[in-house]
Amino acid sequence: MQRANQARILVVDDESDILTLLEYNLKKAGFQVLQAKDGPEAIEAARTHRPDLVLLDIMLPDMEGTEVLKRLKSLDATRAIPVIMLTAKGEEIDKIIGFELGAEDYITKPFSPRELILRVKAVLKRTSERPEESAGETITYKELSIDTSRHKVVVAGKQVELSTTEFRLLSELMQARGRVLSRDVILDRAWGHDCFVIPRTVDTHVRRLRSKLGSAGDYIETIRGVGYRFREE
Repeated sequence: MQRANQARILVVDDESDILTLLEYNLKKAGFQVLQAKDGPEAIEAARTHRPDLVLLDIMLPDMEGTEVLKRLKSLDATRAIPVIMLTAKGEEIDKIIGFELGAEDYITKPFSPRELILRVKAVLKRTSERPEESAGETITYKELSIDTSRHKVVVAGKQVELSTTEFRLLSELMQARGRVLSRDVILDRAWGHDCFVIPRTVDTHVRRLRSKLGSAGDYIETIRGVGYRFREE
């Protein structure tokens, strides 16, 4: 991942004035900018240019932004690229769907240029600070194994693909095995101090993480009204 002021951002929106506004403010902040006006163009640009982040509008012609996100997360070449969703809807269900599909954050239109830049920088910082930067170790519990140095998760001998945020979440829970972590603590540890997401975001990511882990997902216990705990032996 490049440093923030060198990062390349792919902006996907079918409205020319929004594209112009986004490009102007991102370039002013020191980013490189690529543009796409529809889903197929966005997927091709992401595969070809491998941007450091994608700003993706939900409402696109022919192919909705959620479908574009789903396809980006299904391709090896683009799976690790963080995505921030742009939406004029502002409804919670749209945000939940985006998070469940792997979005890192969302911005509701209309937005201030300052908020946009802050969120972009926060996501770039969070996703560039991968666990392998710390001392590497392998944490194992029954059929579940997590290698922090290689950003690798294995369940019953099969590798499981997790997003950067999902990996951080699982790592924090496993390292605190047996202790209850509140949603606020999880947000602080897995998302960082400068995150803009709400505590309920944790619930969405835990649900998605459990689904990916299959039977091993049962090791993550919900402590109602408090948070989550990784099961002890």
